[in-house]
Amino acid sequence: MAKKSPQKKILLKSIWTILAQSMEGSSTTNWKLVIFQGAIIVVAGLWVFWPVLYGGWLWDDDLLITKNVIVQDPDGLWKIWFEPDKLFDYFPLTVSVQWLEWNLWHNDPFGYHLINILLHICSSLLVWRLLSKFGLRLAWLGGLLFAVHPVVVESVAWIAELKNTLSLVPLLLVMCSWIDYDKRKNRKDYLLALGLFLVAMLCKTTMVMFPVVILLYAWWKRGRVGWNDVKISTPFFVISLVLGLATIWFLHAHAIGENVIAIEGFFSRLALAALSIAFYFSKSFWPVGLVPIYPKWIIDPPSLTQFLPWPILAIIIYGLWIKRASWGRHILFGLGFFLIMLMPFVGFTSGSYMEFTWVMDHILYIPVIGLIGLAVAGVEQASRKMAPLFRPFVVGIVLVVAALLAWGSHEYAGIFVNEEALWTYTIQRNPGAWIAHYNLGFTLSQADRVDEAILQYEETLKINPDYASAHNNLGNVLSEANRLPEAIDQFEQALSLKPNYVEAHNNLGIAYMQNGQKDKAIEQFKAALEIDPNFVGAYSNLGNALMDNKQFSEAIEQYELALWNNPNDTKTHYNLALAFARVGRIPEAIQQCELSLKIDPSDVHVSDLLQQLQHPQQDASQTESSAK
Repeated sequence: MAKKSPQKKILLKSIWTILAQSMEGSSTTNWKLVIFQGAIIVVAGLWVFWPVLYGGWLWDDDLLITKNVIVQDPDGLWKIWFEPDKLFDYFPLTVSVQWLEWNLWHNDPFGYHLINILLHICSSLLVWRLLSKFGLRLAWLGGLLFAVHPVVVESVAWIAELKNTLSLVPLLLVMCSWIDYDKRKNRKDYLLALGLFLVAMLCKTTMVMFPVVILLYAWWKRGRVGWNDVKISTPFFVISLVLGLATIWFLHAHAIGENVIAIEGFFSRLALAALSIAFYFSKSFWPVGLVPIYPKWIIDPPSLTQFLPWPILAIIIYGLWIKRASWGRHILFGLGFFLIMLMPFVGFTSGSYMEFTWVMDHILYIPVIGLIGLAVAGVEQASRKMAPLFRPFVVGIVLVVAALLAWGSHEYAGIFVNEEALWTYTIQRNPGAWIAHYNLGFTLSQADRVDEAILQYEETLKINPDYASAHNNLGNVLSEANRLPEAIDQFEQALSLKPNYVEAHNNLGIAYMQNGQKDKAIEQFKAALEIDPNFVGAYSNLGNALMDNKQFSEAIEQYELALWNNPNDTKTHYNLALAFARVGRIPEAIQQCELSLKIDPSDVHVSDLLQQLQHPQQDASQTESSAK
């Protein structure tokens, strides 16, 4: 066995000494120590999330970024703020950052991942700063634990969760500014806290309960909540109320979930809240078995044991309340922060994710800070009560725990590199996650692995036979496999579940076209456009059906409508040129070919058609090509 070199021994001893000093804490500022501690947090955060830095797009990243018209619109910044009806949620600051990211990186996910990771590292440093303002000598440990905790992986590794990583930075600054204001009574600190809170709420309204934390802080600091505390917190409550109501309106106006999320009855919601609180608390202290989609508990009707967390929580709070004059007050503050920030997501209100799971890791991104603070305070108290001889053991235990958390997070981050890895991992640990089967089916179909995609969609429908999107997508892959009768049946089932399903009408029309049923195809395309006159693809498809049906003038009208909505569609320019040629409007046909070639000069079909149109002495039958 090779012996360690003297240089390595000296280096390891130096690191151990510095870490021991970090564990001891200091009332004076040692800038070398501070820089070293900060470097540990930064390096640990980068190492944990290194696997996702070159990862791809996941799940609803397309909805929010890659297929989001407002994010890709050159005038999108104005529309984000002044035409908010075009947003899915009223998070204008987050969407503005996504607009900026799109203009910088377009479809390259590297920059988006990098920003998420850097924001998380910044928040980890701010957690350190915040805990230090509570007088914790080991505050840096809180920053480190937050940087490497496995429950934060989902928020950082998933590009769509920019709203989490972006909103936490100003929220932590709000907390720091509020503590400064409470201590110094400086009006600038108050205004800074209020302004930063508005910024945080415009990133994401998950901190809508923060004004209650302000009152909790007043109780923790002074043992009571006075009239002045209520008065100075009122502007925060107003911001929460206004932007919270705006978010609720947007969720109802732009519902992303396909089905109504029904949680029947007060007692079912009460049971769900109890189970959710217990789940989130356990994952904060024992973050093993994490999975993007957790199995749903059966809460309708609820069982008696599902209410058990409530009396347990009540007993704990009562016991802490009795000790509120001493250590109980501090635990009540940390636990209170956790519960207050978690409360909007435990089931009393519905979220779109509750269509397929009751709980998700990214909900913990902010609440877990309260429990991390308690853990740091506990370690600090234990260290103080120990004899100096035994304190190195505390250092060792803490380092082992932090290393295990970091290793677990690094491994977990690796599953977020791409859709196939993510959903395969999920299905292995939760086979009943129908949304995971559905998403994996979509991923496989995009990779032209049609047979595998069909199996995943069929599995989705075994678990959730009423999911219209799965019927629609299964119809698409069956069409690709040339199993048209089965495809038509799937589209019809999708429409029986969701009669106004525009994509299913359009896809059924395409299947009818492929099956030689032109009249039925025309009927479906028209039905799609009646439901959504802005569905561009249906105009082109209707034009193609009319062309095949020798209704050239009607086809021209549809192609022109398609180009009015999407002037850069080269296929439609080509098809319109064909239609013009069929009715003898050769100059207009030539013009459409030229417009198409300006967009894509390499299109051989358009070049050939243009040559035929410009040399009519050639065989005219060559212009009888089919529409694309």
